[in-house]
Amino acid sequence: MFVLLFLISALRAVIEMLGLALLGLALMYVLAGSQRDKNPIYQLFALITRAPRRLVACLLRNKVGPGLSGLLCFVLLLALWVGLALWRAALL
Repeated sequence: MFVLLFLISALRAVIEMLGLALLGLALMYVLAGSQRDKNPIYQLFALITRAPRRLVACLLRNKVGPGLSGLLCFVLLLALWVGLALWRAALL
């Protein structure tokens, strides 16, 4: 029981980190403007979120742009995060 609670909490932490990195990526996109590709923080956020954004784009069969793909990725991560919180609360 405690192992399952730990795994849920650890997965929530990873999802939370990815969600915050996506928010940081969006904020840096706005703040850095056309110079964003040279910004090391933007590059770090892009590296961290590359896999989930590609997964969402692959699931949608690349029919959406990168901005919408990032937004849908954030919504999916938020839904997973809330779902795991509800599951953890049900176990307690």
